[in-house]
Amino acid sequence: MHTKIIATIGPACRDRYTIKRLVDQGVRIFRLNFSHGSGRDFEPIINDLKSVEEEIQKTLTIMQDLSGPKIRAGELRQSPMTIHAGDELFMGPSESQNRSEPFLPFDHPEILHDLRSGDEVRVSDGGLRFEVLERHGDIARLKADNSGIITSRKGITFPGIKASIAALTAKDREDLALGLDLGVDAVAMSFVQCPEDVASAKHLIEKKGRWIPVIAKLERQVAVNRLEEILKIADGIMVARGDLGLECPLSSLPTLQKRIISACNQASKPVIVATQMLLSMVSNPMPTRAETTDVANAVLDGTDCLMLSEETAIGQYPVQAVGYMREIAEEAEKFFFELGTSPIEPKNKASENFIGYGACLLAQNISGKALVAHTDSGATARIISSCRPVQIIYGLSPSRDTQKFLNFSWGVVPVHIPDEPRDHLQRTEKFVEEFPGFMSGDELVITAGHPKAGVESSSTNLLKIYRK
Repeated sequence: MHTKIIATIGPACRDRYTIKRLVDQGVRIFRLNFSHGSGRDFEPIINDLKSVEEEIQKTLTIMQDLSGPKIRAGELRQSPMTIHAGDELFMGPSESQNRSEPFLPFDHPEILHDLRSGDEVRVSDGGLRFEVLERHGDIARLKADNSGIITSRKGITFPGIKASIAALTAKDREDLALGLDLGVDAVAMSFVQCPEDVASAKHLIEKKGRWIPVIAKLERQVAVNRLEEILKIADGIMVARGDLGLECPLSSLPTLQKRIISACNQASKPVIVATQMLLSMVSNPMPTRAETTDVANAVLDGTDCLMLSEETAIGQYPVQAVGYMREIAEEAEKFFFELGTSPIEPKNKASENFIGYGACLLAQNISGKALVAHTDSGATARIISSCRPVQIIYGLSPSRDTQKFLNFSWGVVPVHIPDEPRDHLQRTEKFVEEFPGFMSGDELVITAGHPKAGVESSSTNLLKIYRK
């Protein structure tokens, strides 16, 4: 299977036995949701994951998912509060709630100050929509567009508004620092609004003396609007359809998913599709027909990774959920290859992109066994991956961080190789000769950096057909 599966760790799958069963079903990335705990809560799980990785000798990636700022209503004076279309209510700090008019407590003055007349506010998972009529200081007057109820602590969203609120909270900073100390391999960043948010996380990681990829979660319309800028600095993107579906019209979500995935593919950046992929399997042993179609369409759209959340964290059938996801992805991949569009020619005409595309064309025309890419940073393997070849891509690197990151890329199997011999081509050929998965007579396509005389290293500049 080429598509990668991410499983969220929770009470239903946190023991070593279940983790190993998930790996057997194809999971290579494990998500730790820091909205439901702190670093110390996850320390035993991280240790178990590393122990399993050592035992089974497969590269496993631990992704820390930061909780981000929680934008919720406060405690209502009377909960629930019934709202009818056309009703007006006020929204502001909790201490202003002692007034006769209907009031929605909201203790984020920095967001309140950003509101303008005509802005939209959504409450109760997007079920209730309001228009801002006016704002005076910390108090906004809203008018309901539809009817419903509001209860205490319900989530509030502000579609299209860039809120003056930091994407990294004090808790996030503490969690990220501890996660780095414990050895997480990637971080997913919630509530990203702009490239500067991603830069702030990268700065904290650099200060800790480490490098791990930062995955920007697209949950807000303002982030989608700046996708091209965010893609330039983020190492990957997550289409977080739950919160994004609250910000955007639900009818636009399928096309948004396709546009985001396409942009990531063209940028050779891994992309994850998440939220409610097989949600019915939290309590049922089989998915619905609609869910199987949703998963298959995400694969056909070009996603690198599919993510399970509640299905594995708290569901009754975590291993079965992964098994169904794998089977659906495999069937979708077969259909994708039947369409005859693989490999996909890159739109970006940079030379390194065409080295990757050329490698895929060679592999296709000689019916190559596999593609083997020597890559220090992982960039070459990701470029080849974005062309979606039929063959599996072996991403060879001496860097542990690169190997962990390559688990996010479609069709790439990360492989550790030693620093010797120093010549990258020799290292790659040595791997091919020694790897038991290649038989005598197999033809493979190799990419590597081959420096000219007197130069110590080179970016990828070589394509070679190699017969074992």
